[in-house]
Amino acid sequence: MNRLFRVSFDILITSIVPIASWALLGLILDSNLINVFTLTYPLQFVLYMLRAVFSTGANICSYKEKNKNIINSGIILGTLFGAVILGIVVCNIEKYISFMNMDISTYKVFAIYSIIQIYMQLVLHLILDKLYYREENKKANKISLIFNLLNFTTLILSAIVTKNQVLTSCITLIFLGIYTLIILITNLDKFKLYINIFKCIKYDSVTFFTRITFVMIYLFGLSNAFSFGTEYVAAISFATLVTDMQWDIINSIAIVAKIDIAKKKFDYNEHVKNAYFLDFLLIISSLIMILILFKGYNVDMKIAGVFIGIEYLTLIMYPLYAIKTCYLQLEYSTMKTTVNKQIADILRTLASAFLATPYCTLIRTTYINGLSINLYQNFME
Repeated sequence: MNRLFRVSFDILITSIVPIASWALLGLILDSNLINVFTLTYPLQFVLYMLRAVFSTGANICSYKEKNKNIINSGIILGTLFGAVILGIVVCNIEKYISFMNMDISTYKVFAIYSIIQIYMQLVLHLILDKLYYREENKKANKISLIFNLLNFTTLILSAIVTKNQVLTSCITLIFLGIYTLIILITNLDKFKLYINIFKCIKYDSVTFFTRITFVMIYLFGLSNAFSFGTEYVAAISFATLVTDMQWDIINSIAIVAKIDIAKKKFDYNEHVKNAYFLDFLLIISSLIMILILFKGYNVDMKIAGVFIGIEYLTLIMYPLYAIKTCYLQLEYSTMKTTVNKQIADILRTLASAFLATPYCTLIRTTYINGLSINLYQNFME
């Protein structure tokens, strides 16, 4: 449980800092800036996609192949691939904002800032994942805490002093970029560049392909939903605000499960017990956030309540699905587990893009959880 909490702590502060930052920037500079959080939300899945290959997949592959070069090679290649992919989005930022049916002049500066910050978070997590697999969780907590405190304090102080979006973004990114470079250099060991991309994808293929489809689901789905008007933009932004941190943190369940499965130390009952205790705390924290924040936002709570309710239902189902899917992927059949999940995700992508409803992103692949449970039980029998 202690290890799960330490991993969750890193995710917590990495998630809560952007939420708090956008809320305060809305008060200091422009109330519309809170919507940047939702505007760049689909790009977070690019981060998870790259982590699946160059971090989680590389770490598991390193233990399976007994080759330490794979971990450091994954960090370097993940950093380079992230720079290329997110750099292309930055270079086409106006087209991206227009596609999302939002105003370019209002959101351009901080949309660029947000995307570059997502890239730096990618580099941070490539390092943190390496430390998790080495069981250096205290060191990971320290690095993550400094990174996020530096990000938050520099951003907010710059906004207060300058009252200028461009200066605030530039000052924050300079300080954050220097620290990111330092932690990257100081946490790389001597290594020879070697990585088997296909094996790295194999060891976390469910996450890799799911994140690709999630980019499409939220890219097209949010664009679709936002076209229904500002009340839906506000409701979706609020629902995302009070559940996104919880979704980020709950990923720690899968992170810890994969580490133990890779190291042959997996205890199913212990993982489920710890996972549901964490899940309970996360739902309670989300309810507290709603009570604190809803008065400060002009949002239709009936609309937001639909989004939030579905998120809670899925959060309750997630621990069993996550733990059993991790086990099936690494110990049963990568192909069957991945195809099983991808069929559902493709259907959800099509629904998000083409259903003429603001609730299109709520189409969940719930039945996949039941299939994963049945597959797991059949395998164990």
